[in-house]
Amino acid sequence: MDVDVAAAVAAAKNVGITRMVTVGIDVPTSQWQVDVAARHDDVFAAVAVHPNEAHAADDSAWDAIAKLAEHPKVVAIGETGLDHFRTAADGWQQQEKSFRRHIAIAKDSGKALVIHDRDAHDDVLRVLEEEGPPSRVVFHCFSGDADFALQCAERGYWMSFAGNVTFGNAQQLRDAASVAPLELLLVETDAPFLTPMPYRGRPNAPYLVPLTVRAIAAVRGISAENVADAVTNNAARVFGWS
Repeated sequence: MDVDVAAAVAAAKNVGITRMVTVGIDVPTSQWQVDVAARHDDVFAAVAVHPNEAHAADDSAWDAIAKLAEHPKVVAIGETGLDHFRTAADGWQQQEKSFRRHIAIAKDSGKALVIHDRDAHDDVLRVLEEEGPPSRVVFHCFSGDADFALQCAERGYWMSFAGNVTFGNAQQLRDAASVAPLELLLVETDAPFLTPMPYRGRPNAPYLVPLTVRAIAAVRGISAENVADAVTNNAARVFGWS
């Protein structure tokens, strides 16, 4: 991966971000995330086989993720979940099998579960109910509306909003961000994607997170400092940071 990790960490620190989670999408990238986290005090890792990669997963892949989950710098299992947008229906069964395996890994390891949910809200909630959710569940890059945000809140699931909450056509996301309980709110980059306005079109990175924080603060009618304090505290609870 051609990423200058030290430069990205330094740029984030310059805007007040002191801890970051880097996320794997398959076994090789998950191993890379763990290796990077091991070299940088302020970087932590999430490991998983992404739903859109689930078609290539087998027992050896899930065993490898379970092994990586034991690393002390791994704070979450993810992204896992369901994607009914990019994957045709004939691949959904394998996605669901992978999702269930990741739920088990999260519970066995005591790590948070980070969910990728695209056009699959009802099925994601169903699988979580059938398997029994881990104690900490995060909906990464939250994509639902206000009603779905309230459903997640009822279950105690955290909702993480990315830079697309700033897009002009994202009123649904802003509505969701306005009703999500502050104690269940997180922010993220989904880097290098979903760069917040006015930098849309450029690669995303952690140093741009304050733009997302300010957008959420605006729709909630509170200060950016209040949102920043809340998401900092929430992240510490989710990822086990002291």
